[in-house]
Formats: sequence, structure tokens, C-alpha cells
Amino acid sequence: MVVALIIACEVGFWVLLALGLAARYLLKWRRASVFLLLCEPVLELVLFTVTAIDLENGAEPGWEHGLAALYIGYTVAYGHYTIRWLDGHAAHRLGGGPPPVKPPRYGRGRAAHEGRLWLRTLLGAAVACALLQGAVWYVGDEGDVSSLRAFQWVAIRVAAIHGLVALGYLVRPKKAPAGTSVNEAGEDVERATTTR
Repeated sequence: MVVALIIACEVGFWVLLALGLAARYLLKWRRASVFLLLCEPVLELVLFTVTAIDLENGAEPGWEHGLAALYIGYTVAYGHYTIRWLDGHAAHRLGGGPPPVKPPRYGRGRAAHEGRLWLRTLLGAAVACALLQGAVWYVGDEGDVSSLRAFQWVAIRVAAIHGLVALGYLVRPKKAPAGTSVNEAGEDVERATTTR
């Protein structure tokens, strides 16, 4: 049941997002779009509640409970970021707005961008680990919590690996190829070449 609910929450996330952006940019219903986009966190609350009720009703803690915690952690960390990113693209394509700003590809700007993404991953891992630890305490000594502990290690490993990747961009920044220069923000700027 929990796995089906995770899938339903993921589908619901994208459906609400599509409806919210369509209401905002195609129908020009700003309030309706805000309402639809604000419904997104309700999906995570439903998933959290159903998972807690499942454990309360005596379900043996399993991988599906760990997966639910990871999904909630990911959504807390990256949900708003994803909505904002897609909103920028929808504003450009459907609303006639300016093209969204692309993240820097080179230098310190790229390192800073990767560092901010890693902080989101760290937040997601922390939320997942906290939820899993709450489940471990709730189940207590009577139940087998090894799967919950295993998912805590998954969250920690993902955050550590992403941290190493982000650190790699800081220690050894990617250099811009010949013919481009990098401005102060780290964004790519085509170098105007003139021939005489």
C-alpha cells in the first residue's frame, strides 16, 4: 500500500504542477495556480500520515517505509526548486517572459551552484534520517528496524557522494573552453572575436 501511495504522490506532484502552470500561463488564473501549487505539500503530509498509520497498525518496518522517508526528504529539499525551475521555463514558453537564467557552467560560479545543490541534498538526507529515526523509536525494541537503519545509511551515502562531487568542482573548477570567457557570476559569455 505504501509503495502505491508513493507512486500516486509522484504522479500527483506532476499533475498538480502541470495544472498549476497551465492555470497560471494559459488561463491567466493566478489565484487558482497558487492554490494548486500550494496543494503539493499536502501530498507529502498524506504519505507521512499513511506511513505512520501503517506502522501503528502493526506493519513490520520494511523497505517501503524507508523509501517513503527518502521520497519525503527529497521532496522537501528539491520540490520548491523543481517548481521554481519549471515555472521559469513555463513563463518563458507560455507567458512570453525572458528565458530562464541558466546555471553557470564553469569556474567558481559552477562550484557555488553545485555547493547549493549539495546543501539541498544534505537537507533531504537530514529530513529522511530524522523521519527514519522517529520510526525506529516508535517501533522500539520489539520490531526489526534493520531496513529502516539501512535506509538511513543510504541517505547518508547519497549526501556524502554528492558532497564529494560538489567538492570536486570547488577544488578543481571546470575551465571555460577557448572562445568563451566567464563573467563575475560564472555565466558563459561568448567572446566577440573580430578579425582585421
